Amino acid sequence: MMRLVYFSPVPWHSFAQRPHQFVQWFHQQFKARVLWVDPYPTRLPGMSDVRRVFATKMAQESAPCTTVKVQENPLKADWLKLAQVTALPIEPLPASGYLHQWFWRNTMAEIDAFAAGGRTQFVVGKPSKLALQAMARHPALSSLYDAMDDFPAFYEGISSKAMEMTERQLAERVNKIVVSSSAVSRFSAHADKLSLILNACDSDNLPPALPKSAQAPVYGYVGTIGHWFDWEALVNLASSLAINDPAARVRLIGPVFTPPPCDLPGNVEILPACSHAEAMQAMQKFSVGLIPFKRKLLTASVDPIKYYEYRSLGIPVLSSNFGEMSLRAEEDGVFLYDGHSDFSSLLKTCLLHRSSAESLSRFRADNSWHARFAGLIPLFDTGVDQRGQRRPAAKLENFSWQSA
Repeated sequence: MMRLVYFSPVPWHSFAQRPHQFVQWFHQQFKARVLWVDPYPTRLPGMSDVRRVFATKMAQESAPCTTVKVQENPLKADWLKLAQVTALPIEPLPASGYLHQWFWRNTMAEIDAFAAGGRTQFVVGKPSKLALQAMARHPALSSLYDAMDDFPAFYEGISSKAMEMTERQLAERVNKIVVSSSAVSRFSAHADKLSLILNACDSDNLPPALPKSAQAPVYGYVGTIGHWFDWEALVNLASSLAINDPAARVRLIGPVFTPPPCDLPGNVEILPACSHAEAMQAMQKFSVGLIPFKRKLLTASVDPIKYYEYRSLGIPVLSSNFGEMSLRAEEDGVFLYDGHSDFSSLLKTCLLHRSSAESLSRFRADNSWHARFAGLIPLFDTGVDQRGQRRPAAKLENFSWQSA
């Protein structure tokens, strides 16, 4: 039986995202057991972390518990084992790998024991020194980096530089690199390793697409509101609606870590974070789905999952011209804007759009996680050679601690 050690970019106990969907697919495809390694801090702490904790605490105190609870992931089963990592927030500092040896000894022992149980693959969802050290301990094992975000762009200063170096070392070390966006310039030196696997959505568990409501239009957004969120464009959009469609509402759902820089128009409402299931129910009431992101280095390599969720529900998408969305100008139900766009006419065009039942069914089938990950199958070492004969498992080599 195959085994997978997965270094996740998100905790297991968060709503199901690409990492959760990937490990479930891997288990179903290869009948594999999975060791999920929860993430640990890979940057130095800053004031934003204090604000994030404070904002989360305030949301929990001010909102009904049903809207802020962490969704227990339904995928956990006897084939999955969780590993939590003890670490200090010092990874960007020189020699932090040495300093963390004592903290990581139990995790490393857990990985060693798991990998000794059968043919094992390493998949890294976020660059880290822990992942590099684990691969150095087991150099014969197949490895893959799923670069689902431009992680160095999330950080600043020394943390960004350190993450850039860690990602570079990881790209050199792994056998394959998977990217979730067409923006792959930072991996140009490893073109022979690259494969493009875009994001998708959990099509099998989405609610049905509802017919357009006769009530006042709702222009909605679900997700985190961070420094990539374009408040200026949102205000312009809401101001245009206030003039041309006073009954319409702009509804933002999610945690706000970057507050608006000015007073918002009266037709904008901000609701607290909610579970994924509740978010899907809220989306069903949207007339138009919004993705108002700034064009910057961070968003240049983003393929937003909310795009797939909006479209799978039959909701037209109004998005800024960023990242992977910039390549979708001709797709059904997608409307892009830039700094010169006339929101008054663009909003009316979005509102009038209708998708056929046939096109929605096809979109769901083509953009399910199962369909997307099918492209990964040739990238994994299944332990069977070209004649269908099973190869012997590789022996693990001795390892001495490194400064990775």
